[in-house]
Order: sequence, then C-alpha cells, then structure tokens
Amino acid sequence: MLEIKKSTIDSILQSHVQSIQNLENSSTLLKIINLMLKARNKNKQIFVMGNGGSASTASHFTADLLKTALLKNQKRFRALSLCDNIPVISAWSNDTSYSEIFSQQIQNFASSGDLLIAFSGSGKSKNLIDAFKTAKKLGVICIGFSGFSGGFFPKLCDYVIKIPSNDMLIIESLHLVLCHTIISTIRSSGKPLFKYD
Repeated sequence: MLEIKKSTIDSILQSHVQSIQNLENSSTLLKIINLMLKARNKNKQIFVMGNGGSASTASHFTADLLKTALLKNQKRFRALSLCDNIPVISAWSNDTSYSEIFSQQIQNFASSGDLLIAFSGSGKSKNLIDAFKTAKKLGVICIGFSGFSGGFFPKLCDYVIKIPSNDMLIIESLHLVLCHTIISTIRSSGKPLFKYD
C-alpha cells in the first residue's frame, strides 16, 4: 500500500502559497471589482463562464454574487453563469459545435456595457475565445482569469489576471481564492445583507 508522506502535502501547500506571493495583479483586481460595482449600479449584466473545474468556479462565483455579495441599501448584481443551462449547452453542442455554447448565449443576452468573465487554466479554449470575440462586437467588457501564460486572453480581454503557475490544480484553486477576495472586498464596502450560516 502506498504511503503518502507529510512532506508531499507540505510541498503542495507551499506551492499554493508561493503562487499567491508571486501574484502581482492586486491593482488589476481592484479595477475589476470597481467595474463590477459600476455594472451593478447601472443594472448591467455580469456573465461568467469556464470549462470543467473552471465551470464550477464560474457557478460558485455567480452564486456568491447573487447572494453573498449583497449589501443593504444597494442594488443587486445581475449575474448569470453560462455553464449552468445544460439543455442549452447540449443543444448547441449537438446541433452546431461545442465551441458555440457560450457565444450563442452571449448573443441572446448581452449588450453594451455588460461584463463577461472567464476562468481558464490555459486561456486557449475555443468556446471561451469565440465568446470573447462575440462579446467584443457587442461592446461587452471582457475579463479573463488564466494561468501563467494567459493563452489568448491578453489579446482578447480588457483585463487579465494570470496565476503565476503552470500547475492546473494550483491555478484553479487560486482562481477561487481571487473570487472570494472579490466577494470579501465587496462585502467590506458596506453592510452585508446576509451573514454566513
């Protein structure tokens, strides 16, 4: 039977810590938060997308925006995860192409001044790239969270945050850390409508 050593766990945790320490995007993160607050105050939509583990991050982040980030005497976020409507996703995948599952939804819902946020370890997924291209044509502000290289996100997005790691699990973990940082920062700007249970 294989025995896992404590040093292995310590090394993995240290890799996460090192990536956080090497992250140099706090000013970009602040700009993104302010854009999100501006979108909220102007009743603009915030769309979120990702594949695989990043799809779960998109859903989680959307849930936090719709509940955890609510403040007393403030408008509510209008957020939608493009990953969550399985019948729509499977219909576009089956009838046209998986690469269109997000771009077609953007064409249905988005308008100028809305925000489109994507999570991706590689920044190279065709369905995300196609969605960003569609969004840009509609005047949507594009925001990407990716890994070390950023893939195509730097060319397609108005704002990009790249996790300084090539390890997909670390990248996905820290994307969620950044999501919670955004939510906690928003909560600190007023009186939260709900407490944690």
